[in-house]
Amino acid sequence: MPPRKIIHLDLDAFFCAVEELRRPELKGKPFAVGGRPNERGVVASCSYPARACGVRSAMPMANALRLCPGLIVVAPEHGLYGRVSQQVMAILGEYTALIEQISIDEAFLDLTDLPQPGEELARMLQNAIRERLGLPCSLGVASNKLVAKIATDTGKSRSKTGSYPCAVTVVPPGQEAAFLAPLPVQALWGVGPKTAAQLEAMGVRTIGDLAAQPEANLVRHFGVNGHDLWVRARGLDDRPIETERAARSISQEVTFDRDVSDGERLRRVLRSQSETVAARLRAEGLCASTVRLKLRWPDFTTPTRQVSLRRPTDQDGVIYAAAVGLFENLWVAGRPVRLLGVGASKLTPAAHQLGLWDTPDEKERRLLEALDELRARFGEQVVRRGKRTRD
Repeated sequence: MPPRKIIHLDLDAFFCAVEELRRPELKGKPFAVGGRPNERGVVASCSYPARACGVRSAMPMANALRLCPGLIVVAPEHGLYGRVSQQVMAILGEYTALIEQISIDEAFLDLTDLPQPGEELARMLQNAIRERLGLPCSLGVASNKLVAKIATDTGKSRSKTGSYPCAVTVVPPGQEAAFLAPLPVQALWGVGPKTAAQLEAMGVRTIGDLAAQPEANLVRHFGVNGHDLWVRARGLDDRPIETERAARSISQEVTFDRDVSDGERLRRVLRSQSETVAARLRAEGLCASTVRLKLRWPDFTTPTRQVSLRRPTDQDGVIYAAAVGLFENLWVAGRPVRLLGVGASKLTPAAHQLGLWDTPDEKERRLLEALDELRARFGEQVVRRGKRTRD
């Protein structure tokens, strides 16, 4: 059996690249996509000139501005990024149906059945995305997902252009272990800061050092994960491309500009979040059996609570009732809240059937379907819940 041709594709600084397409004046300038610094915003993505100043993703925007006083802050347009991501995936779909999208800007492809060499296929994909969408991307080519992903990351980190790396890194079959050997152990999946520190104490600094360790020694130190580390250090990975990835949960949360202690405002936020979560469930044809509430106090303590429903649901009212019930049991009147969120989990495919009688739930369903259609056509704010007034 011939070795597989697995390609990992990563859209370089995706949000920034999309913003430069609609605002060409941003090209070559330090800018970051994310929330405003006075609203506790964080950096979602940053341009390469901004990275040269030390700005990084997930950094508080206030810190980013201190590092780069001339930083331009751009509010994110997640709907736009999602649409562009779909266009990228459509291009990939012209080459193969074996696509595993792992995030809005990353995917694996299995191109084993195509006759061209892996590097040629990678450059074909790169050129198609650049010419048709104007987007830069980097790719790793290898015989498995583990090495292809690390190849992409390595190619990007070695780029010294000061701009989008647009790297293509190829690991020939049989060279997986040799490619990985000089890299730091942190480059390997499953090696976080804690594991890296433990390996450092054992004298293991590179993936090659890790591969040289006896398997029994790693299992003794790390248990089952020790076997996984031993296998990965040799560049072995037989996982297939997963063309369908089941959602484990759907959630919506917000970090407030200023801590909120007004109960009515917090409940309104919960209702809005419940509506958003329910709409996403319906859009994906799913129902949830568990509703989860997440709170964060000003001291960053973050309690969560959850409740199991009597039957799976995708209805706004049911999710809100569960969420607000959890909220009332956890929140003390007047206590400030920094973050508030609603989540739905234990998801199963929706299977609604109309019975002999039109139940209140079914009436609610038809109303929600109509609202979903209006929002899809005219935007989320086309229908707003009104306040109840007394006669």
